[in-house]
Amino acid sequence: MKIVLSIILLLVSLFSLNGEAQGHAENKAPNWQLQTQAGKNISLADYLGQPVILHFWATWCPYCKKLQPKLVELEEKYKNTGIKIVSISFNEDAGAMPQDSIKQRGYNFITAVNGDAVAEQYGVKGTPTTFFINRQGVVIFKSTSSNIEDPRLDLAVQEIIKLNN
Repeated sequence: MKIVLSIILLLVSLFSLNGEAQGHAENKAPNWQLQTQAGKNISLADYLGQPVILHFWATWCPYCKKLQPKLVELEEKYKNTGIKIVSISFNEDAGAMPQDSIKQRGYNFITAVNGDAVAEQYGVKGTPTTFFINRQGVVIFKSTSSNIEDPRLDLAVQEIIKLNN
């Protein structure tokens, strides 16, 4: 029964991205280029060929703080696949230091800053918003929840790490 439920959830996840079909070329993740807090340029193109968890967040967001340990847990669980968390900080208060906040929380994933234009490009309305992008750069799943018990998070990761999507 658990396997059947997992398959049903996976199918629902893969075929509903806020009511849109997923896994098609029209769901290609838009490329972007931003800088880190330290001034290093990063872009989505840097991760081409790798599965990516693209996490939009803000330092002041309690829901982001709740979700981030789960994202790190998933990255660790599937680390042998090359999966990476790439985060984009946006809608920040003046003087916010997003990478410092991530480090203080005990994490080491990279964070781009001043991501308001990219958030708009992706249609992000609030925090947290997380996109699961496969090796071909296609958005497989979008989550706007901080529910760390949501089985779709793990199922989405299982889908993006596949070698042949």
